[in-house]
Amino acid sequence: MFADAQLILGLPINLPFAGDSESGNFEALLFIGLLIVVAKLVQGVLSRLGLSSIVAYTLAGVVLGPVGFGLIEITDHIQPFLDIGVFIFFFLIGLDEIDIPGFMSTIRGRYFVAATVAVVISILGSLVVTADLFNLGFELGFIKETGAAAKLEFNEALSLAGILSLSSLGLVAKVLADRGLLKELIGLRIFTAVIIVEVLALLIVGLAIGGDEDQTLSILGVLELLGKIAASTIVIWIVSAKALPRVMALLQRFLNVPELSYGLLIGGLFLVVVGAENLGGLHGSLGALLFGAALSGLPHRMREDIMPGMRSTAEGLFVPLFFASAGLYLDFSFIHLPPMTIIALLFIPLATKIIASFVGTYLARLDTPIVLSVGLMGKGVAEIALLLVLLETQVIGQDVFSLLVIIMFGYILLTPPVIAAAVNRAKTPETASQPRTMVPAFARHALAGVMVGSVIDRSHTYPDPEITVNDFLADWIVPDQTDYLIIERGAPVGTVSLARVNSRRRLLFWRRGSFGDTPLRRLMRRGPPQANPDEPIEDALGRMAENSLTIIPVMDRNTGQFLGMVSSNEILELVALMDEIREEARRMAAEPAD
Repeated sequence: MFADAQLILGLPINLPFAGDSESGNFEALLFIGLLIVVAKLVQGVLSRLGLSSIVAYTLAGVVLGPVGFGLIEITDHIQPFLDIGVFIFFFLIGLDEIDIPGFMSTIRGRYFVAATVAVVISILGSLVVTADLFNLGFELGFIKETGAAAKLEFNEALSLAGILSLSSLGLVAKVLADRGLLKELIGLRIFTAVIIVEVLALLIVGLAIGGDEDQTLSILGVLELLGKIAASTIVIWIVSAKALPRVMALLQRFLNVPELSYGLLIGGLFLVVVGAENLGGLHGSLGALLFGAALSGLPHRMREDIMPGMRSTAEGLFVPLFFASAGLYLDFSFIHLPPMTIIALLFIPLATKIIASFVGTYLARLDTPIVLSVGLMGKGVAEIALLLVLLETQVIGQDVFSLLVIIMFGYILLTPPVIAAAVNRAKTPETASQPRTMVPAFARHALAGVMVGSVIDRSHTYPDPEITVNDFLADWIVPDQTDYLIIERGAPVGTVSLARVNSRRRLLFWRRGSFGDTPLRRLMRRGPPQANPDEPIEDALGRMAENSLTIIPVMDRNTGQFLGMVSSNEILELVALMDEIREEARRMAAEPAD
């Protein structure tokens, strides 16, 4: 039964079948029960030492697997549960860590430049090992053929290099939260840099894993691969971000079915995985990641209805099983790798990532580059999950997998205290550059419980749509503000951005005098998105990011009356105020009592 399900889902069947069907089922239940119980018990013990649950789950697999007591082995009956764990884990990464609208809003900023430079240099450095660019004999099994085979094998080398270049937002966010830094400006700066690096690296990994056996080593072949992945990504995004939330809201209104939205979410996840594997040219885990990322903009109330059940299922069953399976695969076969290969995998990606992070932040002229560079070193969680995907698809062998998982354990254990020490020693300038916009994902982590009504600007004045562009530029421009709300008869009718005004001015420079007399109405974007004072600030930020705006009008939910405006600057000021209050509290606590 399980084998048939694997064939239908397109999952790999590459492990020996254990026993007949009935005995195999009971054996699978025994193995799963042992793994879950031991994994949660080890998690409880290690959590007292401040260690990650991922380390606990993996150690449970090591203890019970071939390296430890040898009580459990992976069979075809267990494999479907492990694969479901892969998909749910990547779905949660996409939901919690991948903020595509926020990512897009940072593209024109210095943080995007820093992250892009860091990713490019880091991947090139890792390719020195994974693709053996200088023929140093690292013997990882890539790039031995020519033509189409070389294209496929380069994809495999690139996928591993991308994983080695990742930064894990989940790990970094937890470190910042545990140290009380997530709600401070330095936490926002590190968070923004890490989320851009993670999205860029994951896009590269997804592109590399998307290669197939029919791909040719040509420009046409690369364009075909890009088009296939882009098309599947667009389809997943439209269905997930636009259609599914509306369908869930509609069905909840008319049907009285317990856990309806949760069931639709789980079913939709599996359908996306199958579609990504069979139609989209993506690995199922990347399809799950995109599905989660597309749903990351769900309204707060809908997330609160759905996510408790999803997280209970994930954290209580599938995620512990998934990472415990990484422990089951671990062995000491890596000691047979050439010493040069072991040293190269240990030090070259590490060194190039350190250099890349510093060079990126320095070239972008960001303040406190050392602190931001150290923040980008946080990694280990998503990397283990991706390494397990590469192992199951036979891109890497068990020896390389075991070595890299141990290296990732080192990152998980060592980077949190290093990040905390770097932040504590840094002296941030009072005029330190902040991100131009706040990504919605940061609000979900740092501003939970803060409502729109807490940051409304009720005293602002707004231009009328009939004033001329010259009058607008002369009388209404405010430093550090790029978008402006247009009000007519007490109601918001549109927005105007300085970028649009300046681009139109350059386009019509030859028509001297005519542009300055143009009414603002002709340049504004009509129908701005709106927020309500009783909704979480993360929902408003998500709407602003989706529409590429830094402002949003706030309307009374019942009367429709215009109440004021919220801008990303006000939210940044809120974080700065929280930072100042904490700093003052620390100073007062440090002063001797009278």
